[in-house]
Amino acid sequence: MMENAAEEDQRPLYTLQFGLLCLSSLLFSASFNMIIPELPNYLSSLGGAEHKGLIIGLFTLTAGISRPFSGRLTDKWGRVPVMAIGSIVCVLCGFLYPILTSVAGFFLLRLVHGFSTGFKPTATSAYIADIIPSTRWGEALGMHGLCFSIGGAVGPAIGSYIAMVADLNTMFYSSSAFAFLSIIIVMNMKETLKDKQKFHRRMLKISRRDIIELRVIPAGIVTLFSYTAYGVILTLIPDWSEHLGIQNKGLFFTAYTVASVAIRMVSGKVADRYGRISVMKVGLLIVTISVLYIGFSDSILHLIIGACIYGIGTGIFSPAVNAWTIDLSLPQYRGKAMATMYIALEAGIGGGAVFAGYIYHDQLSRIPGIMYGNAIVIFFAFLYVLYWERKNKKLPNTL
Repeated sequence: MMENAAEEDQRPLYTLQFGLLCLSSLLFSASFNMIIPELPNYLSSLGGAEHKGLIIGLFTLTAGISRPFSGRLTDKWGRVPVMAIGSIVCVLCGFLYPILTSVAGFFLLRLVHGFSTGFKPTATSAYIADIIPSTRWGEALGMHGLCFSIGGAVGPAIGSYIAMVADLNTMFYSSSAFAFLSIIIVMNMKETLKDKQKFHRRMLKISRRDIIELRVIPAGIVTLFSYTAYGVILTLIPDWSEHLGIQNKGLFFTAYTVASVAIRMVSGKVADRYGRISVMKVGLLIVTISVLYIGFSDSILHLIIGACIYGIGTGIFSPAVNAWTIDLSLPQYRGKAMATMYIALEAGIGGGAVFAGYIYHDQLSRIPGIMYGNAIVIFFAFLYVLYWERKNKKLPNTL
């Protein structure tokens, strides 16, 4: 047993298989993120300015609803087909945005588009756990998250640039093109699920036991509270950036991601070495500080600094909480475990977005107060980690 574990630890991390997986996720992330900065103004042009919180809220609603299905399919049908479904949804939606140009049509598309992130990240995380030794999950998830974040950075910047030099329809079609490239990569990858089954409609029958993996509830709670910040930021930052004089509304996300990428180079390894809990506590405190700082921002420089602090915090926190989720789960339920964590993530993002959108109501003076209130919510996540750590001190150590 010891020899097998030692052999597993020596398996290389940076293989072609892992590299292709990361590239696919980068393209997928760029695909759905590249349209986000332009959607608030686009919705206003359609006559739905008062419903900006639903831009992210509806997207995350269907992402969360689809998680139990994607988790079950990931554990039974396979990782690869579930990843492909997520990218296919993005391809289709990119072509439909220019066609459905009413407020109702737009929101219908946001609902459908949410299925993309309900499928691909769930299967991708399980795939990583299959091909990477458990002692290096933090590092692997950190590097994968880095690539996903790069997509999240270049996507908004590219999307806003295309919208400026061409038009919104070209931006939507470009989104489809990025997702299509992601599909090509995924469909040429080797399946890692050992007991892969042929698809059958019975796989779509979900019982209460298929929705939530109870073992990873602690990770879900922390994820829920902490990711409300991202929903708030996605909803408010495009308008706040424009108010402060930033022409390219994707600049905040670029700065945030550059900082996140830089810290992820080491944060995953640190989580593997010093423990998930310790690293999560540091990350959550930094995220809390960043949201407060963004609320105080009254210039372009301060907003970009706030974006960098937020990127550092999430870059530290995210790989640790993802690895902690896998730590708490059983191998045969990895798909369901990751689905549970992502349900919490989508609920946090969606809740933050809806909360921010309906309080904001196109009144810029309300943005700082919303940010301060959200900082309190994130601090609850930090307090829960402290509570869980104290409660489980007498149990066998978890990384």
